[in-house]
Amino acid sequence: MESSPHVLVVDDDREIRDLVAKFLTKHGCRVTTVADGKEMRLALADRRIDLVVLDLMLPGEDGLSLCRRLRAESDLPVIMLTAMREDIDRVLGLEIGADDYLPKPFNPRELLARIRAVLRRTGGMTRHGAQNAALRFAGWRLEPGARRLVGPDGRAAELTGGEFDLLLAFAERPGRVLSRDQLLDLTRGREATAFDRSVDSQISRLRRKIEPDPGRPALIKTVRSGGYVFTPVVERE
Repeated sequence: MESSPHVLVVDDDREIRDLVAKFLTKHGCRVTTVADGKEMRLALADRRIDLVVLDLMLPGEDGLSLCRRLRAESDLPVIMLTAMREDIDRVLGLEIGADDYLPKPFNPRELLARIRAVLRRTGGMTRHGAQNAALRFAGWRLEPGARRLVGPDGRAAELTGGEFDLLLAFAERPGRVLSRDQLLDLTRGREATAFDRSVDSQISRLRRKIEPDPGRPALIKTVRSGGYVFTPVVERE
């Protein structure tokens, strides 16, 4: 886990979002805040998140349903927040996979302590989705657990660590336009700096290794004024 964990706060109360974000940022966390389940899914697709702080009462899909969906798709740690104090709500939240539970109103210091405890206990699982499932695309096989890329000819391609992380970020989000900032956040997190153009160089090298014709890339396409998009169909084993 990175020294500065990235926490996603999902709460429809703007004052709570701002208060939590300010406090956690002051104490060394990176924080993204959203108001509902739709925004949560977009944030998880575009950023590398270490833990979700999830309110129970949300507009649209509620926190219990979102927690159940998260747990079916990933091992991402979840701390649930609620203004409801009944034991049944706490039990339901924990039964469907929440790692901890905190009633409102709460002290931000207690939330920070819970976040640190959950991350220590879970080992800081960060990948959204099954971490080690192999991904297949255009004849290639990407193996996250072994950090290996096997070509259509059965030979392992030689990728640097940065190139592998970049390809994995693309393969986990096929068809989505990813900006340079999003790619830097997904692959380098807090180490990324403003105006960092290294992602362009890595994509150029990656194209030379996986594209049939690097001069006319078909797998990783440039989107003008947008970023890049990974075009092949990806199948998870």
